[in-house]
Amino acid sequence: MSDSVSGPLTADSIAGAAYIVAALLFILSLAGLSKHEKARAGVIYGIAGMVIALAATVWLTLQGAWGTGHGLTGLVLLLAAVLVGGAIGLWRARVVEMTGMPELIALLHSFVGLAAVLVGWNGHLEAPALSPDLMAVHHAEVFIGVFIGAVTFTGSIVAFLKLSARMKSSPLMLPGKNAINLGALAGFIALTVWYVNDSQLWLLIVVTILALGLGWHLVASIGGGDMPVVVSMLNSYSGWAAAAAGFLLNNDLLIITGALVGSSGAYLSYIMCKAMNRSFISVIAGGFGIAAPAAADADYGEHREITAQATADMLTNASSVVITPGYGMAVAQAQYPVAELAHQLRERGVNVRFGIHPVAGRLPGHMNVLLAEAKVPYDIVLEMDEINDDLDGTSVVLVIGANDTVNPAAAEDPSSPIAGMPVLRVWEADNVVVFKRSMAAGYAGVQNPLFFRDNSQMLFGDAKQRVEDILRAF
Repeated sequence: MSDSVSGPLTADSIAGAAYIVAALLFILSLAGLSKHEKARAGVIYGIAGMVIALAATVWLTLQGAWGTGHGLTGLVLLLAAVLVGGAIGLWRARVVEMTGMPELIALLHSFVGLAAVLVGWNGHLEAPALSPDLMAVHHAEVFIGVFIGAVTFTGSIVAFLKLSARMKSSPLMLPGKNAINLGALAGFIALTVWYVNDSQLWLLIVVTILALGLGWHLVASIGGGDMPVVVSMLNSYSGWAAAAAGFLLNNDLLIITGALVGSSGAYLSYIMCKAMNRSFISVIAGGFGIAAPAAADADYGEHREITAQATADMLTNASSVVITPGYGMAVAQAQYPVAELAHQLRERGVNVRFGIHPVAGRLPGHMNVLLAEAKVPYDIVLEMDEINDDLDGTSVVLVIGANDTVNPAAAEDPSSPIAGMPVLRVWEADNVVVFKRSMAAGYAGVQNPLFFRDNSQMLFGDAKQRVEDILRAF
């Protein structure tokens, strides 16, 4: 009798210890990812933690298969899921471009949400035998977990569709938008109270449909220029969905990991909202990015063009240069020639620095990763707040693929959809050269008056080719 009891207890103890180690490694991973110099170590900690977590889960499943004889099906399903998921993950990691990372991450968030919904439904269909008080808690966990997971699922799909240009980036403007959101939340609260007291299946069906619709509407109502914040917020939602699944599965690691992801994602969203002068509450409510656009027929005058040779001459005579990259640099894969350009200018005695907007690209840290990949020294890559005050005394600013993050309308036009958003004040420099394929508006759909300033000139074409032309001109 004692042997039959001690076996499972020993397996649970080993798995529990492994989960604690994995949770500590995840915490160390987050700490490492907070700085460039420790980012590689942070990634290694995260990988190690996930390997330990998966190994502990396989161990528990093996113990169930060997100890009771009823866990063989679970073991087969687990191994199949690991193999299929691992194969798909390796394939996507190998083929995805850096420009496709934001939408890939949004899609991965949808899987977390869907998993939380399935776990919640399983918690209803296979309810444990508990006392009435604990059963009420269980019902609340099921209902809340399904709601958060469903919102995350459809919200992440909409974010994926917008970021991958499969859906218009403009915000959805339904009549009574705020009333729809508030009504859905009020309905969820009422249904939760009802379900806790009377756990009928139809209530779970109703809240699942309600949450799926709410998640779609929340993200569809947000403009494309604010999608980096949305991705960060969906990251937070996926964390809370994982934590809810952890409560249902009585899995401490899921609870800890979900709380880490949820809280860090929420804090990152808060920081980004401050950087974009947005309301954090509005992000959660899906109610920002819908200001009336500026008049489409505004006359900003004529733009001026410049050649690669003239740009090279301007850079050669410059004493200081600031490079502000954006999503266009990522699309053109221009980070390597840009890094070489910075290197050659520094060799000629020019003070070269990079100015990074907090939401440059389609994901926080997007430009930092690209520049690190091209071996650009960390000490010359500065954030917006660190570089903005120096732009007034800069000889030349190269805007490579950036648009909304250098738009003076944010500071000067109260009617602009991006009004109040802090931007890189590149127009204060002596000369500005903008690398663009055309005069088209940016992702937010807002025209940029910078292109028509007296000290701005346009260098049209593929950013990588134009930078290589400048290097040849040297």
